[in-house]
Amino acid sequence: MAHEEPEGADVQKPSIKAPKTREGIESLIRKLVKEHNTPLLLILKSVLSRQFYYFKKKLPNIEPFYAIKSNPNAQILKHFVSLGCAFDVASAKEIEWVLRAGAKPRNIIFANTIKSEADLQYARCHKIDLLTFDNELELYKIAKFCPKARVVLRIKVANIGSVVQLSLKFGADLEQATYLLKKAKSLGLHPEGISFHVGSQCTNINNYIQALEESAKIFAEAASVGIHLKLLDIGGGFPIKHFDGEDGTIFEKMASTLRKEIKRLFKGYDKLRIIAEPGRFFCGPAGILITQVVGKAFRDNKYYYYINDGVYQDFSGVIFDHCKYEFKTLKHGPKLLCTIAGPTCDSLDIISLTEELPELDIGNVIYVKNIGAYSCASAVPTFNGFAPAKVLVI
Repeated sequence: MAHEEPEGADVQKPSIKAPKTREGIESLIRKLVKEHNTPLLLILKSVLSRQFYYFKKKLPNIEPFYAIKSNPNAQILKHFVSLGCAFDVASAKEIEWVLRAGAKPRNIIFANTIKSEADLQYARCHKIDLLTFDNELELYKIAKFCPKARVVLRIKVANIGSVVQLSLKFGADLEQATYLLKKAKSLGLHPEGISFHVGSQCTNINNYIQALEESAKIFAEAASVGIHLKLLDIGGGFPIKHFDGEDGTIFEKMASTLRKEIKRLFKGYDKLRIIAEPGRFFCGPAGILITQVVGKAFRDNKYYYYINDGVYQDFSGVIFDHCKYEFKTLKHGPKLLCTIAGPTCDSLDIISLTEELPELDIGNVIYVKNIGAYSCASAVPTFNGFAPAKVLVI
């Protein structure tokens, strides 16, 4: 089968610094609209770098493995390779993408706890030997197709207050943990550690504290039966701002607590390998989606603005990620209640029913910041003939 590049890996330009003011952003948007038309998804490499180094600064003892499902654009992957980042993948295709971007097998964790036989064979063929699991049957599969692999047990933890729940489908019950680690060892695999995920856009630090406490108990219990774990994977879920007025210090506060709790709970923590799987945190703030009004109507006592991107394209996060975005325009003036809808014939394609924007005309620009994650990544290629935005990585 011919290689398929991740969607949106089509345009790259020399890196520029992210504008720091609204005036700077809007000046850049005007220039890009003239050059590329719309819809256009702008990815700023300077912001990708900023997020990576910010994470490393606040959590210096934790290795980030970029969760590429959040945005697998080829240029983003290559940029993170250049920064020395590792990768969290969920399939053979994602393994292929990160290897083509230049990642080394040792810097990849196959973190989908349910893997097909074909994907396991692909992982073994390409020397990917760090894999997660959360059930006994998966261990038999791994032992058959990836013998002697290093395995990490994902446990079920609280996701209270997280925007997207990620323990509904994955995670072993805590009382099964030691049994599953022993089973892994008996099958010739190497039990490497414990992983968990507290849910996406998590602002509840208690989720992390509870998960760390449970993980420390499993580490101790495993040691008592001769299994000495070496790795702790704290997953992702780190929150970002979607609106300008939101608190931008949440991650910094969480990082401080994480450092303290890991030091408190894990003896010899400085010798423990600790990794994380940030996705949205790395690529979300780097994205600006630029659209234009293609239709206008007055109904339900308010204006409806139909734009050339919608929930089947780069606003897919509205459906799949429960995401809310802050809409901005290049036009300024008194704001009126309005609805923003996408271009398709489906009535589901309504992005927001209650926005306040200046009265707009056909051709006016509507743009959204902090939309680099879970946008083009889950967009439908050509529903109704409408393609997702062109991706411009600069």
